[in-house]
Order: sequence, then C-alpha cells, then structure tokens
Amino acid sequence: MDYFEKRVDGEVKYKGVIVTVRLDRAELHTGRIVRREVVEHPGGVTILPIDGDGNCYLVRQFRYPFGKMLLEAPAGKLEPGEEPRASAVRELSEETGFTADELVYMGPNYTSPGFSTEVLHIYLALGLHAGESHPDENEFLNVEKYSLKELSAMVMRGEIEDGKTIIAVLKAEKYLREHGNQEKNK
Repeated sequence: MDYFEKRVDGEVKYKGVIVTVRLDRAELHTGRIVRREVVEHPGGVTILPIDGDGNCYLVRQFRYPFGKMLLEAPAGKLEPGEEPRASAVRELSEETGFTADELVYMGPNYTSPGFSTEVLHIYLALGLHAGESHPDENEFLNVEKYSLKELSAMVMRGEIEDGKTIIAVLKAEKYLREHGNQEKNK
C-alpha cells in the first residue's frame, strides 16, 4: 500500500545560515490533515580516505550540539549549485590536504528522514597524494590515522558515534573486500 503524504501548505518558521525550518500541513492517504516539521538542508558529502597501506584518515573536532570532540570521516556541506563529487574533492583537500586518484561513490545517506531533507553522499578516496590542509576559517580539527580494521572494531565497540562515519567505514570495508582490495585492508 502507498502511504503517500501530500503537502497542502506550509510556513517558514526559521531561516538560518545553513538550515531553514518549515511547519507544513500534509494530507494523509486517509484524507486526514496533519502537521509536519521539516528542516531543509543543502546536503553534503562524507569522504573516507584510505592510503596504499590501508590507513584511513579521519578528523577529530569539537561538535557544539553534543559539547564534545568527535572522530569523523572528513565531510562538509554542498555549496549552492555544487555537485557532490566536486564537493568531495574540495572537502578532502580542505580538511586533510589529500587529493585522490579515485573517488568511489558509495551512495546516499538520508541522515534523519523523519524531519530533515539532508542527504549526505558517501565517497571512498583511493590513491592519495599528500598536501597541505586548509580548513575553513572557524574550523579547527586534528587529522588522525587508523587502519580500516581498527576503525571497524571501533565502530562495533561504539567508540565512533558519528552516523556518517559509521556508514562510510562499514561500506568501505565491504567494498574493498568485494572489489579485490588493491589498498591493504589491515
């Protein structure tokens, strides 16, 4: 059965720097009208860079909403009109200094489909070349190196709490196992 909900109308309640919040009225398949809160987000990318020795490079940064440092795959939001692949190249360079010979698209991630339009596009970066990182002006982070096997174990122990990173690590591990891991999966 199709439980499609049709938007009847809505009102912008807040317009911020990154997100816009709407309160909509939607019609259910039953004809009933309900309210839906929607956070509009431009979307973004997540990149898991893995070098020829099987090392992954993540960033540790303070996340204000949670009041603590989190270990995450490099990531960032899409700029207006920017394609996800171009954003992945830009964010990888900004946060880690790396460029990659190959970016493997591992699919979209709807981060919170119950209320948000945010879609993160997940990439695996292979064939890395080191360079200088150049984070945004108010972005402070440390780059840390782990083997993919170690990261996978950290995910399963609950030591990595960031959803996009968990997805990127597990998808990368499976992808490399199934596609003749040319990078060492230590």
